[in-house]
Amino acid sequence: CKRAVIDSRYKRDMNINKRFPCIDDLEAEAARRIPGFAHEYLIGGLGREMCVQRNLDDLAQMQLMPSFHGEISGPSIECEFLGKKYSAPFGVAPLGLAGLLWPGSETILAKAAKSHNIPYVLSTYATISMQASRALSDDMGWFQFYPPNDQDLEQDIIQRAIKAGYDTLMVTVDTPTATKRERDLRNGISVPLSFDHRTLGQIVSHPRWLLAMLKQGMPEFEVLKPYFPVSNDVTAAGMFITDKMQGRITVARLQRIRRLWPGKIMVKGILCEQDAKAYLKAGADGLVISNHGGRQFDAAPSAGAVLPRIRKEVGRAVPIIADGGIRSGLDIAKMLALGADFVLLGRPFIYACAALGDKGGEHIMNILKDELRSAVSQMSCSDLEGAQKE
Repeated sequence: CKRAVIDSRYKRDMNINKRFPCIDDLEAEAARRIPGFAHEYLIGGLGREMCVQRNLDDLAQMQLMPSFHGEISGPSIECEFLGKKYSAPFGVAPLGLAGLLWPGSETILAKAAKSHNIPYVLSTYATISMQASRALSDDMGWFQFYPPNDQDLEQDIIQRAIKAGYDTLMVTVDTPTATKRERDLRNGISVPLSFDHRTLGQIVSHPRWLLAMLKQGMPEFEVLKPYFPVSNDVTAAGMFITDKMQGRITVARLQRIRRLWPGKIMVKGILCEQDAKAYLKAGADGLVISNHGGRQFDAAPSAGAVLPRIRKEVGRAVPIIADGGIRSGLDIAKMLALGADFVLLGRPFIYACAALGDKGGEHIMNILKDELRSAVSQMSCSDLEGAQKE
């Protein structure tokens, strides 16, 4: 009986690997399963969406030199980052409204991150609570923070994150004002959520998503919900987000957050040397080189394009994460070679959850680890430190 169970699991795993050997396959399946309005929110940028494409193109054009003459051991893709040992140099990026894109995805990914010993970054706009996410991800959990323009509110959210057990805070600085995302306007996506006849028709025509949503319940902004003026009034909630969750993160604001936060602070949204140096001087422990997935400023450069200059400016000792356009373990290797210590992926993890449900997180993390090992091996590197010198 035990052998039959093992054989059944082996066949099932083989079938998953055959159907979805790479992230492109997961993306194609996700497009079929996610309702149109949610899928466009997931893949879209703003304007002509040149920045979204630039992220992909810049990584695609980068080349790495293979080498075969020497002997190597491993290779190992383990790393130490921010004082912790991780099984691989990548993690799950913060994903706002992830529970709308695929219901239950935050739970799936937090569990998988703990299982694979990689970070899971909870968004301020998450549809799961700080406490629930931390319990699932354990010490793999980080918290991404959009600082509100109200000091009392800012302090309260930080204290809640500390109480929940988070020790790494990712402060996002690249959203000083609301942006106009044309896809969302056409699809009627609003904050908070509301549905019209068109979106309801899309929901009904995607039964897997609908069943998952019925199981999970309508998503809400669980981190911010305690501050909404009237919890069941969608108009009041929308006004709160519009009024409170915007503003420029100046050096002075980061210094204030630094005084409140006892753990590590990573500043997310850096694209130039001047910002990098200013935020580090203000108390940041490290940087996240990012253009917000191409969703904030369509003329922004890709992380890969600016990463070498920023690394040269701040030196080798400053912890640097990069994100944007990463779709494979090979892309991870490219970002490491450009100067990153660590990378984050966002959209691909939602593709995996939509394509495979509860198995999605485990499967995509296995894909990325296998691809990264292969890339490191092709460069004749025994570990990630060698790959970063390529």
